[in-house]
Formats: sequence, structure tokens, C-alpha cells
Amino acid sequence: MVDETPSRPSPPPLGDDCALFLDVDGTLVEFQEDPAAVHLLPDVREAIGRLSRRLHGALALVSGRPLAQLDALFAPLRLPAAGLHGHQFRHGGDSEPDLPDDTSALLHELHCQAARMAATRPGVLVEDKGVSLALHWRAAPEFGPEVAAFARAQIGNLPGYRLQPGDHVVEFVPASSDKGQALERMMAQPAFRGRVPVFIGDDLTDEYGFAAANRAGGWSVLVGDREPSEATYALPRTRDVHAWLIANAAQREVNLR
Repeated sequence: MVDETPSRPSPPPLGDDCALFLDVDGTLVEFQEDPAAVHLLPDVREAIGRLSRRLHGALALVSGRPLAQLDALFAPLRLPAAGLHGHQFRHGGDSEPDLPDDTSALLHELHCQAARMAATRPGVLVEDKGVSLALHWRAAPEFGPEVAAFARAQIGNLPGYRLQPGDHVVEFVPASSDKGQALERMMAQPAFRGRVPVFIGDDLTDEYGFAAANRAGGWSVLVGDREPSEATYALPRTRDVHAWLIANAAQREVNLR
């Protein structure tokens, strides 16, 4: 049988006129059963800092994690970032919209129901992100269909939200936020304006970022071989992303203007 899976080339070197957008989980760090257990390799953190200087600050994290978790993971770096799929946004200051009281109450009730569901399914994890809620089953893949069905049954009770599936996770997220909109908003900031956007990610959530980068005349990199995808290039594994970042960071650095 002929393999009809589209093959994507490896990404080219990063130009000095690029703006780099990095997903985190599955791209820079390996997935863990507990998302709090991940850590970033020191040489990768150093490479990201060097690339940020080389690109005059036009490097941003775009993640489903809250900004506080990103800052803890990347410390002492404090980079431009879009957290919670773009619901949180930082470029020169924090912007974290408050939730209406009625939405907060609905999320609290959803959290309680999800916790009761997870209590009878060992290995299922409920992650409270403040304005969003994630249900993980990486440690118990046999419960994936049940957790996904629970999420589909509950989303109608949470106006203004959508379900965002991912790798062994489904998340309740604000319908007005996605990684593509986050990229477009970041590209309007002074350090990013007029540059060529490059988005690197691995999961379904990153498809919004791939499409936005491509529309803006940039390019995108899928980590892995998932199909279909909007990505124009690919790297096989997280460690290959590390090697690509370190190689690009070794290019000539310039001082921030």
C-alpha cells in the first residue's frame, strides 16, 4: 500500500525579520500526566532568551496555560505571552478580563460536576484555570470517550464558551478566544508589527495559530505528524524543536533597540 500521508519539509532557518510564536506543552515540554509536573530544559530556556534578543523582543508564548504558570515555567524570562488560548494577553502589561458573576457561578457548578465525575474515574484530572476548565485523561485513556461525552453534554450550560479538544484533554474555553486571534493581536504590537509570523505548535488548538500565520504571509511548523493540518513545515518531536531553536539562537545576536 502506498503511504498517502502528506510529507512536510523541515523548517528553514529563522530570519531576522521574523516574529516567533511558540506553543508550550507538546512543543517545548513533553506532556505529563499532571500538567504541573513539566519542566523546561535550561539550554532551551537560554536559547529562547537569545532568540528574543536577536528578534528585538518579537518572540511570544501562545499557550492554554495561564500567564502565571508560563512565568513560573520560563523564569527568569518574562516574555510577551497569550495565556488561556488568548483570553489573557501581555505585551508591556497584563490584561486579564474579569468574568461576569453569573459566568463564574456557572463555571463553579461545572467544576463541581466535573470533580464528581472524575472521582469515579481514577486517573481523570480536572484542571481549574480560572476562566477555563480542562479535563485530562492522559493517565486513564480508557475513560476518554466518557469524559468527552460529559463535556459535550455540559457545554450547552455555559453560554459564551466552546469546547477545545486536544491531546488527551478537552477544555471549556471562552468562545471569543483562540490562538489565531492571539497571534493577530500580538502582531499589532510595536515589537511585532511588520514582521513575518512563524507559529510552532503540535495540537488541534494550534491550528488557529497556523492558519493565522499563513494568512499573514508567514509560515507554520507542526510538531509531529498529525493530519490534517494547516502547517507548512514539520519537526518530528519536541527534542527536534529544541535543536532547531538552539541552532537558530546560535546565529548572530543583535542588541535590543
